Amino acid sequence: MSLDTALSIARSGLAATQRQLALASQNVANATTAGYTRKTLTLTSQDVNGLALGVRTGEATRTVDQALINERNNRNAASEAYTVRDKLLAGVEAVYGQPTDGNTLGNAINAIQSAFTKLRDAPSDTGIQREALTAANNAVTLFHEAGQAILGAREQAQTGIETEVQAVNDSLRTIAGLTDQIRNLTASGISTADLEDKRDQAIAKLSESLPVQTVKQSDGGVVLLGRNGVNLNLPTHGEDILSVDHAEVGADSYYGATGTLPGVTMGGVDITGQLSGGRLTENIVMRDQVLPRMMAEVDVAASELASRLDAVGLTLFTDASGTVPDPSAGYVAGNELGFSLSIQVNTAVSSDLTKLRDGTHNVTGSATGPSAFTTNPAGGPTGFTTLIDRVLNNALGSEAQTGVAWASFPSTGLGPDGTLSSSLTASRTLTDYAAQVSSSHANTRAEAVAAQTSAAALRDALTARIDAKSSVDSDTEMSNLVKLQNAYAANARVMTTVQSMYDALMAAVR
Repeated sequence: MSLDTALSIARSGLAATQRQLALASQNVANATTAGYTRKTLTLTSQDVNGLALGVRTGEATRTVDQALINERNNRNAASEAYTVRDKLLAGVEAVYGQPTDGNTLGNAINAIQSAFTKLRDAPSDTGIQREALTAANNAVTLFHEAGQAILGAREQAQTGIETEVQAVNDSLRTIAGLTDQIRNLTASGISTADLEDKRDQAIAKLSESLPVQTVKQSDGGVVLLGRNGVNLNLPTHGEDILSVDHAEVGADSYYGATGTLPGVTMGGVDITGQLSGGRLTENIVMRDQVLPRMMAEVDVAASELASRLDAVGLTLFTDASGTVPDPSAGYVAGNELGFSLSIQVNTAVSSDLTKLRDGTHNVTGSATGPSAFTTNPAGGPTGFTTLIDRVLNNALGSEAQTGVAWASFPSTGLGPDGTLSSSLTASRTLTDYAAQVSSSHANTRAEAVAAQTSAAALRDALTARIDAKSSVDSDTEMSNLVKLQNAYAANARVMTTVQSMYDALMAAVR
């Protein structure tokens, strides 16, 4: 081996060591940088026809497990989705409070029952009559608050859909820009490791809104595979990939062919039903399914309260037009839709409290509903209790009349479009049903909190595995720096020795 060859080999060793030192320094400097992965250089022995010519260094590369990253993004998407549900239901739960707070719908109806129980002992006592009216007004207030909280949550969900669609588009533009840079550097043979870190972070952010699986291409490109066949293309000119119209949400608003709530489109095609996971989908599910069902259950409780009292002879609750819902006609056709928002105490009763004792109208009676009833006429007995007994035993009880059970509380045909169902089917009395409504809604949020905690724990466990494989260990890097320092000194010593030999050779030929 010639001295020139030895010198060239030593120089290649120094150059390789310098690049490794620079990369190790970069790793140490970014040890706490979010999303940064440890970079390494690939070293290969260089030779020609068996003649050693030193060392060749490749481009900086990352050590990552794409399958783990994809799964971590999926778990994070689930965590984010449950967080959305938790936040949207927080306002609803705040209306009800805890069962021990005495502010549930069941408690409100119990208060009406207690007031009428007292009234039965003193039917003409105006003070107790006013207590009954106060209990009725308190129930109205709670129904309004519950209905408004649910409607407000639906409005927030619609805003959330619009916000998340924009977030998806912004993330896709960021990913597209980084991908263009990665492709250009890949074509030029330049390392893209740092840009790939940034792209992974952008994809992780995208997956919070709408989860995707990442498939990398040989040219540096990437394919984003969504669930249910919704694969996201990268914008080529900064255009929006997804779109959704703005909309105001009312109690009768719904998504569908004849509804007023918009769907999410991609390329002009509605893909709302194909979306799955992440904050975007959860806002859609809450807007179109969970919250409308909850609203329907509150509406049913209010409607049944009004209609059962009306059926026994006391029109205590109506809507603003004086109408009492008819549950037998269906949720929409029977004017139950949104009744929790419009329920009020009948002005005829609030202006004449004796109607709480005497009744508001006669009842013909039927074999399948309440029995016949005649109101206490003007000048009738002040101790009249027939109407009060019907309220306590029938309207607030489980039977319309002795031996005739009330029809079950509606559990199908609910929601603005009549397509939703409720699992609350076991109750017969108004108090039990209203208590179930409050409990069910509180449990829905509790389940979301528990699921979010579980998903976050899985996400964190996967993040720890990713970090163990890909993050920078400062101790390891410092140990490598010592080794590189020794390697640099050794190569420098070789060069010094070769230089000395050259000097000796030149001196010999002078």
